[in-house]
Amino acid sequence: MPAAIIHDLARSARIFHALADPIRLKIVALLGDGERCVCDLTEALDIAQSLLSFHLRTLKDAGVVTDRREGRWNYYSLKGDIAEEIEEVLELFHDRTPSRTRSRRCE
Repeated sequence: MPAAIIHDLARSARIFHALADPIRLKIVALLGDGERCVCDLTEALDIAQSLLSFHLRTLKDAGVVTDRREGRWNYYSLKGDIAEEIEEVLELFHDRTPSRTRSRRCE
């Protein structure tokens, strides 16, 4: 497997790890409708701001969301090409037929 693909898979693993939490999936779903202020997300999810900040940091570190500051408020949105990145990874598993060949070591 080429090094570029391995690098992309490492990045994809970080993205999928970040998405492997129900609260973070809810955040992504809410941001799918557009940019949201932290106060709106806190209210919509009915969680403490400190817990929301933890989950937003995880999503941001994985490159799933971006943020911007306006005055004293932070606004979050989905990274522009994140859906395409996820789809590309899922394509690796789509329409695959299991290999019927065995390695010589397995004989």
